[in-house]
Amino acid sequence: MDVRIAVQAGNRLGEGVLWCPRAQALYWTDIQDAMLWRYVPADGAVRSWPMPERLASFALCEADGWLLLALASRLAFFHLASGELREIRRIDSGPDTRANDGACDRQGRFVFGTLHEPAHGPKQPLGGFFRLNQDLTLEALPLPRVAIANSVAFSPDGATLYFCDSLRKRIEQCAYGDEMGPVSTFVDLGDGEGEPDGSAVDAQGGVWNAQWGASRLVRYLPDGREDRVVAVPTAQPTRPAFGGAQLDTLYFTSAHDGMDVVTRAIDRHAGDVFAFEPGVRGLPEPRFAGDPDAVARR
Repeated sequence: MDVRIAVQAGNRLGEGVLWCPRAQALYWTDIQDAMLWRYVPADGAVRSWPMPERLASFALCEADGWLLLALASRLAFFHLASGELREIRRIDSGPDTRANDGACDRQGRFVFGTLHEPAHGPKQPLGGFFRLNQDLTLEALPLPRVAIANSVAFSPDGATLYFCDSLRKRIEQCAYGDEMGPVSTFVDLGDGEGEPDGSAVDAQGGVWNAQWGASRLVRYLPDGREDRVVAVPTAQPTRPAFGGAQLDTLYFTSAHDGMDVVTRAIDRHAGDVFAFEPGVRGLPEPRFAGDPDAVARR
């Protein structure tokens, strides 16, 4: 695969990447530097917006010009043109936790997880998974507790939810809808290097997973079999997303968070955004169906 640099972003912790077909633009976040980024391939324009706190993940909205943000401690709508932030609600996930990976389901609801971020000691399974519904109510999902919630993605028909606790090195799956089905293991990375990070699902149902610490993206078939391994020129890829006018380009973010000076000098492009043509197409990103004006009316 011809993996190339799309944007020399140098992010500490690039994440949450999404393609907006309406704007023909790529959006992503640098979590640790609390910055939202945008790249327009047609003219190469790059822009960023500072956030009031770390931005973990986000979703496109049905309402033009708005994004739904999962900030570290709260959910909010953000208007790109004006910079207006409309807080929806705080996230009460437990002590020393913050929002992390998230994605919209096919019904226009936002599913996200949290991670444990202790001041001292190892991460513990104190995080959980939540769903922000179209009416802006927030519910805890009956899924296992996690230390680092990641890999939130949905099958093309929306009937399967993929998710993981990165530290457990397994991607899980369950039947998904208004109710959740039993949880089972989709992929077990075993004792090999790398941890599962963000995922994207292509139009054929293949699950593309970025594997932190392993310098690779892996495509898994819907039955969990490994189909393809793409070596990438950075150690810490974080999340993929299909983009381009035909949704035939796979972009992915990366990070240099935690690297020492020597490692960073070797991994010179850690934190950049990369792209390649995988030979399969993606699906349009679902949009959050909640109304930003409902917040203003409260």
